[in-house]
Amino acid sequence: MKKLFAIVLSLILMVSAVSFACAEGKTSYKIGIANLVDDPSLIQIYENIVAGLHELEDKYQVSFDIRYENCNLDFTVLDQIIADFITDEVDLMFGIATPVAKAMLTATEDNGIPVVFAAVSDPVGSQLVESMEVPGGNVTGSSDALNTNAIFDLIFTYKPEAQKIALLYNPSEDASTLPIADAKALLDSKGVSYFEYPGTNTPEVQLAVDALIQDGVDAVFTPTDNTIQVAEPAISEALAEAGIAHFAGADSFALVGAFVGYGVDYAELGRATALYAEEILIAGVSPAELPVRTFDNGKATVNTDVCEALGITYENIAAAFEPFCTKVESIETGDSFAN
Repeated sequence: MKKLFAIVLSLILMVSAVSFACAEGKTSYKIGIANLVDDPSLIQIYENIVAGLHELEDKYQVSFDIRYENCNLDFTVLDQIIADFITDEVDLMFGIATPVAKAMLTATEDNGIPVVFAAVSDPVGSQLVESMEVPGGNVTGSSDALNTNAIFDLIFTYKPEAQKIALLYNPSEDASTLPIADAKALLDSKGVSYFEYPGTNTPEVQLAVDALIQDGVDAVFTPTDNTIQVAEPAISEALAEAGIAHFAGADSFALVGAFVGYGVDYAELGRATALYAEEILIAGVSPAELPVRTFDNGKATVNTDVCEALGITYENIAAAFEPFCTKVESIETGDSFAN
């Protein structure tokens, strides 16, 4: 009954807020969206945020003037993008990935422009929010926190005898910090050896992959790490030829050549992130009061080209993975995602 009452109250407040907005004549809003880098997961999020905003336009008969920019890992460019959003007096900023969200939060401390982040793996640890339930300040958003234990269930289902795991990641990425710590703790508890292979750019990642192949690891784990995501097309062939399976924390890794991408459905995350515009701009709720949204980490995307290179069939591995996932899907390298 309490839950039902809360839902009814929420609907009443929403209707009241919409009526107030209409009475004030506010029917158009400026939206600034900034992305970290041009990779499939983050682009998929952007596309679905935009799709979600268009749905809100139809629902409420309002319009969103959307400006989209991608800094492509250039943080000087990112600062300028955000400064331009502020000059343009946007009503709301969407920041895709942790570094973008942190830069937006810093830039809006004095002007109070609402910031909504997308795909931040550890919002509290990144000091974006005070808590997941009550963010505080002018920021909230969606988290793609990785269930590290779940992805290792897949690794040990694929290779039960694995005793040597490579941890391939960029140590400077906030998104990798907690999952790598979780992976080490899990592997220690199992008595399985692990070795760290860091890389901060594509050439360094390629050298790291050469090293882990030389070391003869049984499998490779990468969290939702944008550096490795960008480098994946340059390393996937070498890993497949060496017979080493790469398990990573996003479906789009499989799109660009990893064996398995496991984690959040980024299309769903993008649509859910767009809903904050409804709550903040149309209903007038403060970001400080809107909980961070999290998602079921149950989707495994398997690259069938890599299956062939590893000498296994998709049907067999999908059946083996099915008890540990809410969904198992296949994809080919270079395919595309449907929104």
